[in-house]
Amino acid sequence: MATLSVLPEHTDGFDLVSLGALVIRLDPGVVPFAYATNLALHVSGGEFNVAANLSRAFGQKTAVVSAMVDYPLGQKIESEVRKMGVTGIYKRFEHDGVRGPNMATVYSDRGQGLRAPVVFYNRSNEAAALLDEHSFDWEAIFANKVRWFHCGGIFAALSENIPTLIIDAMKQAKKAGAIVSFDLNYREKLFRSIAKEGEVPQEVAQKILSSIVEHVDVLIGNEEDMQMGLGLKGPEVATHGKLDPSSFFAMQSTVSERFPNIKAVATTMREVNSTNRHDWSAVLWYDGKAYTAPTCSLDVYDRVGGGDGFASGLIYGFLAGKTPEESLRLGWAHGALLTSFPGDTTMATLAQVEALAQGSSARIQR
Repeated sequence: MATLSVLPEHTDGFDLVSLGALVIRLDPGVVPFAYATNLALHVSGGEFNVAANLSRAFGQKTAVVSAMVDYPLGQKIESEVRKMGVTGIYKRFEHDGVRGPNMATVYSDRGQGLRAPVVFYNRSNEAAALLDEHSFDWEAIFANKVRWFHCGGIFAALSENIPTLIIDAMKQAKKAGAIVSFDLNYREKLFRSIAKEGEVPQEVAQKILSSIVEHVDVLIGNEEDMQMGLGLKGPEVATHGKLDPSSFFAMQSTVSERFPNIKAVATTMREVNSTNRHDWSAVLWYDGKAYTAPTCSLDVYDRVGGGDGFASGLIYGFLAGKTPEESLRLGWAHGALLTSFPGDTTMATLAQVEALAQGSSARIQR
């Protein structure tokens, strides 16, 4: 694997541009939905989460490219994007007042103890699924320097149009000198929704995701994602503990052989002891070397967004010229902190992230 060549900072461009769907997440807390009387509303979307985290916690200049519907939920989302310091670049859609197009809704309770969280969706007539390769002027978006471009596998599964849109954006990003990252996030249910009659959803996913990953520098995903989503051969995942990095590292020669463009692969590792108690670590394969973050125990308030928290800390490390080990620790620390906050995006400060990455504890700060 070759090393990353990150562009220097620019005052007239973005540190990161992400492409993905913006969603509303409704959260009844620890109460199951069937018994809920109050819902918290969070603005989310994996790609937005990364851009928002990099802006809010790490002081980076970021943008999200997405679909936007001109109705009250869209206005709420736009307001939150602005509040997080992220520039919104939108393909706009009018709502017909009845059926849409809509901003997607994710329903997610937090669970408690031995009761697991429950997540379900309404992505019916989603505006983001209507995007295609003609929706954005990528030359204009990348006219001013962009240092990093990020996207993810859930967005890739929304419709048949989206993979071409992603690949076109990645090609333009590479042409502009940006590093390209992709979070695999393999979800068979989503690929089943776009598979044609007679097609095997996993084979559809492997074809689509492999065509995208051919344009990627930094891949975020565990060994199961790589086996199921990319069709790569590797060790039997179930035979290893959740915090054992050996199967992840054992796959990296296969990744390098199949995708020689990949320069780094990273993922979180999580052992769920209960809904509120997780053991947490992370791993990075970079330039032929293996890096492992410490293992810590998390008292989890809300686990949603922890993976995006890891990705944003890792990306910040590379953007800031940190060593691979430092970058991994920043991702590990920020992902851990993010699980202590409500919602999907960060409330951490850079000082808190750096302190945890360097080994601080939760002792009271006076």
